Amino acid sequence: MPIGRSGIQIDRRSLVETASAMVDIASPTGDEFAMAEHMARVFHDMGLHVQWQEVEEGRPNVVGTWRGAGGGKTLMFNGHMDTSYSGREPWLAGQRGFRPEARVDGDHLFGLGISNMKGALACYVEAARALQAAGVRLKGDVVIAAVVGEIEKTQWGDEFRGKEYRGYAAGSRHLVSHGGVADMCILGEPTEQRIVLGHYGSIWLRLSTRGPFIHTAFSGGRSDENSILRMRAVLDAVLEWIPEWQALTTYGGSPGVVNIGSIRGGFPWRVSRTPGRTDLFLDVRVPPTMPMAEARSALGEWVRSLQERFPDFGIDWEIYVTAPGAEIEEGHELVRAIDSAHAEVFGSAPERDTVRWFSDASVLTRYGIPTVNYGTSSGLPGAEGENLEIRGLVDTARVYALAAQQVCGAV
Repeated sequence: MPIGRSGIQIDRRSLVETASAMVDIASPTGDEFAMAEHMARVFHDMGLHVQWQEVEEGRPNVVGTWRGAGGGKTLMFNGHMDTSYSGREPWLAGQRGFRPEARVDGDHLFGLGISNMKGALACYVEAARALQAAGVRLKGDVVIAAVVGEIEKTQWGDEFRGKEYRGYAAGSRHLVSHGGVADMCILGEPTEQRIVLGHYGSIWLRLSTRGPFIHTAFSGGRSDENSILRMRAVLDAVLEWIPEWQALTTYGGSPGVVNIGSIRGGFPWRVSRTPGRTDLFLDVRVPPTMPMAEARSALGEWVRSLQERFPDFGIDWEIYVTAPGAEIEEGHELVRAIDSAHAEVFGSAPERDTVRWFSDASVLTRYGIPTVNYGTSSGLPGAEGENLEIRGLVDTARVYALAAQQVCGAV
Protein backbone atom coordinates (compact mmCIF):
# COMPACT_ATOMS: atom_id res chain seq x y z
CA MET A 1 0.00 0.00 0.00
CA PRO A 2 1.28 3.53 -0.73
CA ILE A 3 2.57 5.52 2.23
CA GLY A 4 0.42 8.53 3.07
CA ARG A 5 1.85 11.82 1.85
CA SER A 6 1.56 13.35 5.30
CA GLY A 7 3.96 10.69 6.60
CA ILE A 8 6.89 12.11 4.63
CA GLN A 9 9.14 14.05 6.99
CA ILE A 10 12.51 15.73 6.48
CA ASP A 11 15.29 15.27 9.03
CA ARG A 12 16.41 18.85 9.76
CA ARG A 13 19.72 17.83 11.33
CA SER A 14 20.59 15.56 8.43
CA LEU A 15 19.74 18.27 5.91
CA VAL A 16 21.97 20.83 7.64
CA GLU A 17 24.82 18.31 7.77
CA THR A 18 24.33 17.39 4.11
CA ALA A 19 24.25 21.01 2.96
CA SER A 20 27.19 22.02 5.18
CA ALA A 21 29.37 19.22 3.82
CA MET A 22 28.69 20.48 0.29
CA VAL A 23 29.41 24.11 1.13
CA ASP A 24 32.70 23.11 2.78
CA ILE A 25 33.97 21.83 -0.57
CA ALA A 26 35.26 24.64 -2.77
CA SER A 27 33.91 24.17 -6.30
CA PRO A 28 34.18 27.28 -8.47
CA THR A 29 33.46 26.81 -12.16
CA GLY A 30 36.17 24.60 -13.65
CA ASP A 31 37.16 23.02 -10.32
CA GLU A 32 34.21 20.77 -9.47
CA PHE A 33 36.08 17.45 -9.12
CA ALA A 34 36.15 17.21 -5.31
CA MET A 35 32.47 18.10 -5.14
CA ALA A 36 31.69 15.44 -7.74
CA GLU A 37 33.57 12.81 -5.73
CA HIS A 38 31.55 13.78 -2.67
CA MET A 39 28.24 13.53 -4.54
CA ALA A 40 29.22 10.11 -5.88
CA ARG A 41 29.84 8.88 -2.33
CA VAL A 42 26.51 10.30 -1.14
CA PHE A 43 24.62 8.61 -3.98
CA HIS A 44 26.41 5.31 -3.39
CA ASP A 45 25.60 5.37 0.33
CA MET A 46 21.92 5.97 -0.57
CA GLY A 47 21.89 2.86 -2.73
CA LEU A 48 21.47 4.81 -5.97
CA HIS A 49 22.86 3.74 -9.31
CA VAL A 50 25.80 6.10 -9.91
CA GLN A 51 26.85 7.38 -13.33
CA TRP A 52 30.08 9.38 -13.71
CA GLN A 53 30.12 11.60 -16.80
CA GLU A 54 33.49 13.09 -17.68
CA VAL A 55 32.52 16.39 -19.30
CA GLU A 56 36.21 17.29 -19.62
CA GLU A 57 39.30 16.39 -17.64
CA GLY A 58 38.65 17.03 -13.95
CA ARG A 59 35.06 18.12 -14.52
CA PRO A 60 32.54 15.27 -14.14
CA ASN A 61 28.78 15.31 -13.85
CA VAL A 62 27.54 12.77 -11.30
CA VAL A 63 24.10 11.23 -11.77
CA GLY A 64 22.38 9.16 -9.08
CA THR A 65 19.31 7.14 -10.02
CA TRP A 66 16.86 5.64 -7.55
CA ARG A 67 15.24 3.05 -9.75
CA GLY A 68 11.53 2.52 -9.45
CA ALA A 69 9.45 -0.62 -9.73
CA GLY A 70 8.37 0.26 -13.26
CA GLY A 71 5.30 1.70 -14.88
CA GLY A 72 5.85 5.27 -13.69
CA LYS A 73 7.37 8.46 -15.02
CA THR A 74 10.95 9.52 -14.38
CA LEU A 75 11.56 12.75 -12.49
CA MET A 76 14.93 14.47 -12.58
CA PHE A 77 16.26 16.85 -9.95
CA ASN A 78 19.04 18.89 -11.53
CA GLY A 79 21.53 21.12 -9.74
CA HIS A 80 24.89 22.63 -10.55
CA MET A 81 27.92 22.05 -8.36
CA ASP A 82 29.87 25.12 -9.45
CA THR A 83 29.69 28.31 -7.43
CA SER A 84 29.58 31.89 -8.67
CA TYR A 85 32.86 32.73 -6.94
CA SER A 86 35.93 30.96 -5.60
CA GLY A 87 35.90 32.64 -2.19
CA ARG A 88 39.35 34.09 -2.87
CA GLU A 89 38.14 37.29 -4.52
CA PRO A 90 39.61 40.30 -2.64
CA TRP A 91 36.37 42.30 -2.95
CA LEU A 92 34.52 39.54 -1.06
CA ALA A 93 37.01 39.30 1.80
CA GLY A 94 35.46 39.15 5.25
CA GLN A 95 32.00 38.15 4.04
CA ARG A 96 31.21 34.78 5.59
CA GLY A 97 28.54 33.95 3.05
CA PHE A 98 31.09 34.15 0.24
CA ARG A 99 33.48 31.63 1.77
CA PRO A 100 33.36 27.86 1.15
CA GLU A 101 32.86 27.36 4.89
CA ALA A 102 29.44 26.45 6.25
CA ARG A 103 28.27 28.23 9.38
CA VAL A 104 24.94 28.05 11.17
CA ASP A 105 23.78 31.29 12.76
CA GLY A 106 20.36 31.03 14.36
CA ASP A 107 17.97 29.68 11.73
CA HIS A 108 20.24 30.51 8.79
CA LEU A 109 22.99 28.54 7.09
CA PHE A 110 25.75 30.68 5.60
CA GLY A 111 28.36 29.75 3.03
CA LEU A 112 29.40 30.08 -0.60
CA GLY A 113 27.04 28.19 -2.87
CA ILE A 114 24.34 27.46 -0.30
CA SER A 115 21.84 29.57 -2.25
CA ASN A 116 23.17 28.95 -5.75
CA MET A 117 22.69 26.07 -5.48
CA LYS A 118 24.11 23.55 -3.04
CA GLY A 119 21.11 24.02 -0.78
CA ALA A 120 18.95 22.61 -3.57
CA LEU A 121 21.29 19.64 -4.06
CA ALA A 122 21.02 18.92 -0.34
CA CYS A 123 17.21 19.16 -0.55
CA TYR A 124 17.15 16.63 -3.41
CA VAL A 125 19.21 14.19 -1.37
CA GLU A 126 17.12 14.61 1.78
CA ALA A 127 13.86 14.33 -0.17
CA ALA A 128 14.95 10.96 -1.53
CA ARG A 129 16.16 9.85 1.90
CA ALA A 130 12.82 10.84 3.43
CA LEU A 131 10.94 8.73 0.89
CA GLN A 132 13.26 5.81 1.50
CA ALA A 133 12.95 6.16 5.29
CA ALA A 134 9.15 6.18 4.99
CA GLY A 135 9.28 2.92 3.05
CA VAL A 136 7.91 4.48 -0.12
CA ARG A 137 8.40 2.45 -3.29
CA LEU A 138 7.99 4.48 -6.44
CA LYS A 139 6.95 3.23 -9.85
CA GLY A 140 9.10 5.67 -11.79
CA ASP A 141 12.77 6.54 -11.38
CA VAL A 142 14.09 9.53 -9.46
CA VAL A 143 17.26 10.98 -10.99
CA ILE A 144 19.50 13.44 -9.15
CA ALA A 145 21.90 15.11 -11.58
CA ALA A 146 24.79 17.08 -10.08
CA VAL A 147 26.31 18.97 -13.00
CA VAL A 148 29.30 21.19 -13.70
CA GLY A 149 29.48 24.54 -15.39
CA GLU A 150 26.11 26.27 -15.11
CA ILE A 151 27.22 29.70 -13.90
CA GLU A 152 26.79 32.50 -16.45
CA LYS A 153 30.33 32.85 -17.77
CA THR A 154 32.12 32.06 -21.00
CA GLN A 155 35.44 32.13 -22.79
CA TRP A 156 36.37 35.23 -24.76
CA GLY A 157 39.46 36.31 -26.64
CA ASP A 158 43.01 35.29 -25.79
CA GLU A 159 42.91 36.33 -22.14
CA PHE A 160 39.85 34.49 -20.84
CA ARG A 161 40.30 30.89 -21.86
CA GLY A 162 40.13 27.60 -20.00
CA LYS A 163 37.74 25.46 -18.04
CA GLU A 164 37.11 28.14 -15.41
CA TYR A 165 35.28 30.11 -18.10
CA ARG A 166 33.20 27.24 -19.47
CA GLY A 167 29.81 27.70 -17.86
CA TYR A 168 26.41 28.50 -19.34
CA ALA A 169 25.01 24.93 -19.12
CA ALA A 170 28.23 23.15 -20.13
CA GLY A 171 27.43 20.27 -17.78
CA SER A 172 23.75 19.88 -18.63
CA ARG A 173 24.50 19.94 -22.35
CA HIS A 174 26.73 16.93 -21.80
CA LEU A 175 24.23 15.36 -19.41
CA VAL A 176 21.33 15.16 -21.85
CA SER A 177 23.45 13.87 -24.72
CA HIS A 178 24.93 11.09 -22.58
CA GLY A 179 21.89 9.39 -21.10
CA GLY A 180 20.70 11.98 -18.59
CA VAL A 181 17.09 12.27 -19.69
CA ALA A 182 13.77 12.15 -17.86
CA ASP A 183 10.08 12.82 -18.40
CA MET A 184 10.34 16.09 -16.51
CA CYS A 185 12.71 18.00 -14.24
CA ILE A 186 12.74 20.22 -11.16
CA LEU A 187 15.54 22.78 -10.93
CA GLY A 188 15.96 24.11 -7.41
CA GLU A 189 17.33 27.52 -8.33
CA PRO A 190 16.52 30.12 -5.64
CA THR A 191 13.00 31.30 -6.49
CA GLU A 192 11.64 32.10 -3.01
CA GLN A 193 9.25 29.14 -3.37
CA ARG A 194 7.69 30.60 -6.49
CA ILE A 195 7.06 28.49 -9.57
CA VAL A 196 9.00 30.02 -12.44
CA LEU A 197 7.01 29.43 -15.61
CA GLY A 198 9.58 31.09 -17.86
CA HIS A 199 12.95 32.78 -17.92
CA TYR A 200 14.93 34.89 -20.34
CA GLY A 201 17.96 33.78 -22.31
CA SER A 202 21.04 35.81 -23.15
CA ILE A 203 23.04 37.15 -26.02
CA TRP A 204 26.46 38.55 -25.17
CA LEU A 205 27.63 41.13 -27.67
CA ARG A 206 30.93 42.92 -28.21
CA LEU A 207 30.93 46.35 -29.87
CA SER A 208 34.25 47.90 -30.88
CA THR A 209 35.49 51.28 -32.02
CA ARG A 210 38.87 51.90 -33.64
CA GLY A 211 41.34 54.77 -33.84
CA PRO A 212 45.00 55.45 -34.54
CA PHE A 213 47.80 54.43 -32.18
CA ILE A 214 49.29 57.80 -31.19
CA HIS A 215 51.89 58.96 -28.65
CA THR A 216 50.58 61.50 -26.13
CA ALA A 217 53.03 64.11 -27.40
CA PHE A 218 51.38 64.03 -30.81
CA SER A 219 47.75 63.58 -29.75
CA GLY A 220 46.86 67.25 -29.50
CA GLY A 221 43.91 68.19 -31.66
CA ARG A 222 43.19 64.54 -32.47
CA SER A 223 41.01 63.53 -29.51
CA ASP A 224 38.07 62.89 -31.84
CA GLU A 225 40.08 59.96 -33.27
CA ASN A 226 40.67 58.32 -29.87
CA SER A 227 38.84 54.96 -29.82
CA ILE A 228 37.88 55.45 -26.16
CA LEU A 229 36.28 58.83 -26.84
CA ARG A 230 34.59 57.41 -29.92
CA MET A 231 33.14 54.73 -27.69
CA ARG A 232 31.68 57.49 -25.54
CA ALA A 233 29.44 58.50 -28.45
CA VAL A 234 28.57 54.88 -29.16
CA LEU A 235 27.71 54.33 -25.49
CA ASP A 236 25.30 57.27 -25.64
CA ALA A 237 23.67 55.61 -28.67
CA VAL A 238 23.43 52.32 -26.77
CA LEU A 239 21.65 54.07 -23.91
CA GLU A 240 19.22 55.56 -26.41
CA TRP A 241 18.51 52.11 -27.88
CA ILE A 242 18.07 50.11 -24.66
CA PRO A 243 14.44 51.24 -24.01
CA GLU A 244 13.55 50.12 -27.55
CA TRP A 245 14.91 46.64 -26.87
CA GLN A 246 13.20 46.50 -23.50
CA ALA A 247 9.85 47.26 -25.13
CA LEU A 248 10.45 44.74 -27.93
CA THR A 249 11.32 41.94 -25.51
CA THR A 250 8.58 42.33 -22.90
CA TYR A 251 7.69 38.91 -21.48
CA GLY A 252 5.57 37.76 -18.57
CA GLY A 253 4.42 41.30 -17.93
CA SER A 254 7.97 42.67 -17.49
CA PRO A 255 10.15 44.61 -19.94
CA GLY A 256 13.35 43.13 -21.30
CA VAL A 257 16.72 44.16 -19.95
CA VAL A 258 20.21 45.02 -21.22
CA ASN A 259 23.29 45.24 -19.02
CA ILE A 260 26.43 47.16 -19.94
CA GLY A 261 28.81 44.66 -18.40
CA SER A 262 32.34 45.69 -19.37
CA ILE A 263 34.44 48.22 -21.24
CA ARG A 264 38.07 47.65 -22.19
CA GLY A 265 40.46 49.94 -23.96
CA GLY A 266 44.01 51.14 -23.73
CA PHE A 267 47.02 50.09 -21.67
CA PRO A 268 47.14 50.96 -17.94
CA TRP A 269 50.89 50.32 -18.01
CA ARG A 270 51.37 52.65 -21.01
CA VAL A 271 48.89 55.50 -21.02
CA SER A 272 51.27 57.47 -23.17
CA ARG A 273 49.51 55.87 -26.13
CA THR A 274 45.96 56.02 -27.45
CA PRO A 275 44.41 52.58 -27.96
CA GLY A 276 43.78 51.25 -31.42
CA ARG A 277 40.59 49.58 -30.24
CA THR A 278 38.06 49.93 -27.43
CA ASP A 279 35.48 47.24 -26.65
CA LEU A 280 32.06 47.54 -25.04
CA PHE A 281 30.34 44.36 -23.83
CA LEU A 282 26.57 44.00 -23.53
CA ASP A 283 24.41 41.31 -21.94
CA VAL A 284 21.20 41.44 -23.96
CA ARG A 285 18.39 39.37 -22.44
CA VAL A 286 16.09 37.56 -24.87
CA PRO A 287 12.62 36.18 -23.99
CA PRO A 288 12.02 32.45 -24.62
CA THR A 289 9.41 33.39 -27.22
CA MET A 290 12.08 34.99 -29.45
CA PRO A 291 14.36 32.59 -31.39
CA MET A 292 18.06 33.29 -31.07
CA ALA A 293 18.35 33.76 -34.86
CA GLU A 294 15.65 36.44 -34.76
CA ALA A 295 17.36 38.21 -31.88
CA ARG A 296 20.73 38.05 -33.62
CA SER A 297 19.22 39.47 -36.80
CA ALA A 298 17.62 42.35 -34.90
CA LEU A 299 20.89 43.16 -33.16
CA GLY A 300 22.75 43.00 -36.46
CA GLU A 301 20.41 45.55 -38.00
CA TRP A 302 20.90 47.83 -35.01
CA VAL A 303 24.71 47.60 -35.25
CA ARG A 304 24.55 48.42 -38.95
CA SER A 305 22.61 51.55 -38.06
CA LEU A 306 25.46 52.50 -35.71
CA GLN A 307 27.99 51.93 -38.46
CA GLU A 308 26.02 54.27 -40.73
CA ARG A 309 25.67 56.85 -37.97
CA PHE A 310 29.39 56.77 -37.12
CA PRO A 311 31.08 55.88 -40.42
CA ASP A 312 34.61 56.86 -39.32
CA PHE A 313 34.60 54.90 -36.04
CA GLY A 314 35.50 51.49 -37.52
CA ILE A 315 32.66 49.87 -35.55
CA ASP A 316 32.94 46.10 -35.39
CA TRP A 317 30.88 43.54 -33.46
CA GLU A 318 30.56 39.90 -32.53
CA ILE A 319 28.13 37.71 -30.61
CA TYR A 320 29.87 35.21 -28.36
CA VAL A 321 27.03 33.83 -26.20
CA THR A 322 23.63 32.61 -27.39
CA ALA A 323 21.75 30.97 -24.53
CA PRO A 324 17.99 30.61 -25.15
CA GLY A 325 15.41 31.07 -22.44
CA ALA A 326 12.91 28.45 -21.34
CA GLU A 327 9.26 28.17 -20.38
CA ILE A 328 6.68 25.59 -19.32
CA GLU A 329 2.92 25.52 -19.68
CA GLU A 330 0.86 26.54 -16.66
CA GLY A 331 -1.20 23.36 -16.98
CA HIS A 332 1.73 20.92 -17.12
CA GLU A 333 1.44 18.00 -14.70
CA LEU A 334 4.74 18.91 -13.04
CA VAL A 335 3.40 22.37 -12.23
CA ARG A 336 0.27 20.75 -10.81
CA ALA A 337 2.36 18.34 -8.72
CA ILE A 338 4.41 21.16 -7.22
CA ASP A 339 1.24 23.16 -6.62
CA SER A 340 -0.25 20.27 -4.67
CA ALA A 341 2.90 19.56 -2.68
CA HIS A 342 3.51 23.24 -1.89
CA ALA A 343 -0.09 23.67 -0.71
CA GLU A 344 0.27 20.68 1.60
CA VAL A 345 3.48 22.04 3.13
CA PHE A 346 2.70 25.77 3.23
CA GLY A 347 -1.09 25.79 3.35
CA SER A 348 -1.57 27.84 0.17
CA ALA A 349 -0.74 27.70 -3.52
CA PRO A 350 2.68 28.96 -4.65
CA GLU A 351 3.00 32.22 -6.53
CA ARG A 352 4.10 32.34 -10.17
CA ASP A 353 7.06 34.20 -11.58
CA THR A 354 8.95 34.94 -14.76
CA VAL A 355 12.59 35.88 -14.32
CA ARG A 356 15.40 37.42 -16.30
CA TRP A 357 18.17 35.13 -15.12
CA PHE A 358 19.33 32.02 -16.98
CA SER A 359 19.11 28.39 -15.88
CA ASP A 360 19.85 24.92 -17.26
CA ALA A 361 16.16 24.65 -18.12
CA SER A 362 17.32 26.22 -21.39
CA VAL A 363 19.10 23.01 -22.40
CA LEU A 364 16.77 20.55 -20.72
CA THR A 365 13.61 21.85 -22.38
CA ARG A 366 15.26 21.77 -25.79
CA TYR A 367 16.01 18.12 -25.20
CA GLY A 368 12.32 17.47 -24.57
CA ILE A 369 12.44 17.57 -20.76
CA PRO A 370 9.81 20.02 -19.40
CA THR A 371 11.48 21.83 -16.50
CA VAL A 372 10.28 23.97 -13.60
CA ASN A 373 12.49 26.24 -11.53
CA TYR A 374 11.32 26.05 -7.93
CA GLY A 375 13.50 26.45 -4.84
CA THR A 376 13.97 28.21 -1.57
CA SER A 377 15.68 31.56 -1.12
CA SER A 378 16.25 34.29 1.40
CA GLY A 379 16.35 36.85 -1.38
CA LEU A 380 19.48 38.26 -2.97
CA PRO A 381 22.71 37.86 -0.97
CA GLY A 382 23.22 40.77 1.39
CA ALA A 383 26.41 42.22 2.80
CA GLU A 384 27.27 38.92 4.46
CA GLY A 385 26.86 36.87 1.30
CA GLU A 386 24.92 33.72 0.54
CA ASN A 387 22.65 32.27 3.20
CA LEU A 388 19.39 30.37 3.44
CA GLU A 389 16.82 29.95 6.16
CA ILE A 390 17.02 26.36 7.40
CA ARG A 391 13.25 26.19 7.80
CA GLY A 392 12.92 27.06 4.13
CA LEU A 393 15.31 24.27 3.15
CA VAL A 394 13.36 21.74 5.21
CA ASP A 395 10.01 22.80 3.74
CA THR A 396 11.36 22.81 0.19
CA ALA A 397 12.84 19.34 0.57
CA ARG A 398 9.44 18.09 1.70
CA VAL A 399 7.79 19.69 -1.33
CA TYR A 400 10.30 17.85 -3.54
CA ALA A 401 9.56 14.54 -1.84
CA LEU A 402 5.79 14.94 -2.18
CA ALA A 403 6.08 16.08 -5.80
CA ALA A 404 8.26 13.07 -6.63
CA GLN A 405 5.73 10.74 -5.05
CA GLN A 406 2.97 12.28 -7.16
CA VAL A 407 4.91 12.37 -10.45
CA CYS A 408 6.51 8.93 -10.19
CA GLY A 409 3.60 7.19 -8.52
CA ALA A 410 3.79 4.98 -5.43
CA VAL A 411 3.49 1.20 -5.64
